[in-house]
Amino acid sequence: MISKAYIHEYGNNKMEPEHLDVKETLEARGIECEFFTTKRLMRNQLLIDDTTIVVGDNPTMMNVFKRLGINWTNDSYPESLRKYLNRNVWESSIRKLFMKSHENEVGNVFVKPKSSPKLFTGFVINSNLDLYRLDGIAKDTDLYCSSVVKWLSEYRVFVNKSKIVGIKNYHGDESLKLNMKVVENAIGDFEKSEQRTNAYGIDFGILDDGSTALIEWNDGFALGSYGLDKEVYTDLILTRWNEILKKTNV
Repeated sequence: MISKAYIHEYGNNKMEPEHLDVKETLEARGIECEFFTTKRLMRNQLLIDDTTIVVGDNPTMMNVFKRLGINWTNDSYPESLRKYLNRNVWESSIRKLFMKSHENEVGNVFVKPKSSPKLFTGFVINSNLDLYRLDGIAKDTDLYCSSVVKWLSEYRVFVNKSKIVGIKNYHGDESLKLNMKVVENAIGDFEKSEQRTNAYGIDFGILDDGSTALIEWNDGFALGSYGLDKEVYTDLILTRWNEILKKTNV
């Protein structure tokens, strides 16, 4: 039973709006909440056990997992969901892109970091000139690459305990609606896979040909809520955290 929450702040009570929602919701449920900074976490000043939850952004949670001995790997495109991509997606690295640029033009490809998803914001490489945006980043950084497509609208579908608990548009034309048959089939396939988790966000978009396609899958421990009801969002975060705790010895 969770009785205390550590809520990440950047300093001076600045925090993600989702984390403030969680704090308010948990306190209304009688759960004590305490702010912490990255500095406190790195100094091992958080007493994490099976009665506590840690709420933070993705980089913060990576540090929490290291402390708990959890070997978490990011997979934005689980094998069970790849047939819903409607585009080519492959893995590469910054070094490989630069090597390729010495022989050929690199262009019309979208790149984003794989293992450290918040290392930089994904962007489109139109020509070799755009590779400068990767200067200063370790050359062995692994990447997801994909063919460039045009998204007309983008949505996050929130799933808690195998059920859709919310859908939020975060970019594009809100009047364009997802093909829910595609969404439900994708979730059904993922739920039957070995990669499933108890709570997650799965992003779908509408392409310029009108089809509904997978954008990416996101683990449930650190999600942008895009205005999802804070009670629903908090329950999702709690579900995933409790699942994570079962894999640790805290």
